[in-house]
Amino acid sequence: MRPEAGIAGMGGRRWTPQAGIQRALAFFLDSLQGRFVLAMLGGLALVQLLVNLLWYHQLEQRTRRQVELAAHHLSSSAQGAVRGLRELPAAYRPLLIEQLRTMGGTRFLVFINTAAVEVQPLPGPPVARELEALLQQELQARLGREAPLRVTLASPLGLRVGPAGGLLSDLPESWVDPSLLAADRPAPFLVIQLETEPGQWLYLSSTLPDPFLLEQLEFFTWQRMAPQGLTLALALLLSLVASRALTRPLRGLSRAAARVGHRSSPRPLRVSGTAEVRQAIQAFNEMQERIRRYLSDRERLFASISHDLRTPITRLRLRSELLDDEAVQDEFHEDLDELDLMVKTALQIVKDTDIHENRVPVRIDLVLQKMVRDARMAGQRIELDERPLTVFGKPLALKRALGNLLDNAVFYGGGAGSAGGGMAVELRMEAGPEGQVLLTVRDHGPGVPEQALHQLGQPYTRLAHGRQAREEGLGLGLSIVRDIVADHGGHLQFRNHSEGGLEVRLSLPCPG
Repeated sequence: MRPEAGIAGMGGRRWTPQAGIQRALAFFLDSLQGRFVLAMLGGLALVQLLVNLLWYHQLEQRTRRQVELAAHHLSSSAQGAVRGLRELPAAYRPLLIEQLRTMGGTRFLVFINTAAVEVQPLPGPPVARELEALLQQELQARLGREAPLRVTLASPLGLRVGPAGGLLSDLPESWVDPSLLAADRPAPFLVIQLETEPGQWLYLSSTLPDPFLLEQLEFFTWQRMAPQGLTLALALLLSLVASRALTRPLRGLSRAAARVGHRSSPRPLRVSGTAEVRQAIQAFNEMQERIRRYLSDRERLFASISHDLRTPITRLRLRSELLDDEAVQDEFHEDLDELDLMVKTALQIVKDTDIHENRVPVRIDLVLQKMVRDARMAGQRIELDERPLTVFGKPLALKRALGNLLDNAVFYGGGAGSAGGGMAVELRMEAGPEGQVLLTVRDHGPGVPEQALHQLGQPYTRLAHGRQAREEGLGLGLSIVRDIVADHGGHLQFRNHSEGGLEVRLSLPCPG
């Protein structure tokens, strides 16, 4: 098995970084639990940032004061060393430097070079450059501005002490403390170079009074960031636990709301959580109980109506047996069977259960022939262009949909009887592509405004001319047609005919 197949099989879809990011964003931005965690962590991180900025500002101010004191102290020490060397003849200066080294008379490492040494400045905070500038200003003020002067704060690693390339790290341990040259934590060295005479440069090198003074300004250090990271991690864990406990009753409420209508006797939810959540659950339980009582009362009402209707249906069935014409008798029996099924279907709808009508091949042309014949007997003018076509669906549901379409065309499209002088309703059948049966119902009424065509088929929608033509009605006929057609996998389209009137095109699947 390929690795990517295993990854895809774990969740049904292959995991990708983009999908992981999208799920994380959806959790933190869409869910109540994610927003709670985000608010807690965001608030804590903001507090930590503000505290760190305030702490850093105070530390920076204190460090700047210490830098000023260090510059003053080092300039004073450097002035004494330079003055002592200047007072001696040039031939005796190396002897004095040797005595200073052996007797510890100065804090500086002192060298006399024939040229200035190139020193790489220490990369660091701006306060390092401020220290160099302050020290240079004080030394120039103390020693005079005529002599060239260089002040550099540098790392001791690779620091040269002479133009020939001698390194500070090569000096004996008695000259330089090895702990100051440690690779993991080297202490910065301050280098002062002064030209005492033409061709003679005095090289002074020393650490600061506090060798690691500038390390205080390093903001992102492990010692400082680790406790704050652990704090955020602990806050994340506690926020997840707390938010999960707070949202658990809401998740139960959501699942119970989704089950409303799918269970005849839903159980009330356990009241738990915060006061607001308990109040919402209690209100939901009361609403659920009211709905249950309402549905129970409605079911009993329709059950009684169904029971009462079966008695006259039975009487009509018995009386139809007395008819001599067997063809008329068969038509009576068919109509009574449909009426009985409609009563049972209405009761099933009230009980919120599916209509268990089997899908079978239906000769749609025969169904339309009977409907058109009954309509013509009632004085309606309907022209049928028929051909033998079969669809696959629920017979009673299809009869109901086609009957609503024909009634809509007759009542609102000017298809009344000949006495009224109305134009005929045209009903056309044809075989469509991809195993579809196409039915077209066209009336000769005023049509529908183009901007209102998309409203047709919506529940409780009646247009102005329809209300004028017929006051009674709820606007559910086309909505029922749309639902039945969609349940059969078909398609319903409304459009105005180019020669006037509304045209409804209906496609239904053929038996496969």
